[in-house]
Amino acid sequence: MRYEEKAKITVVRILVPVAVFISSPVLLIAGAPIRHRYLRYIYRDGTPPILEKERGRVSVHWFVVTSPLFAWLCWPTEVLARLISRRSESTS
Repeated sequence: MRYEEKAKITVVRILVPVAVFISSPVLLIAGAPIRHRYLRYIYRDGTPPILEKERGRVSVHWFVVTSPLFAWLCWPTEVLARLISRRSESTS
């Protein structure tokens, strides 16, 4: 999308939180693996950047990655994953 397309950007800003809220039960249970896979998919080699200021383009993925709701819903499983990895390191 181009920065000048205000209507599209407004719709995406409204629909991304709605989509994240609808998927909230899944994100609360398995948010960390889903978020890590999603970020790997977005930032893999050969993909266009999610924000291109020079060309005036922004990707829908940018709104998902910067969504505080998305990060907040993935937080419990990320903390749990860190806790488990610390315990497994200390017992080894």
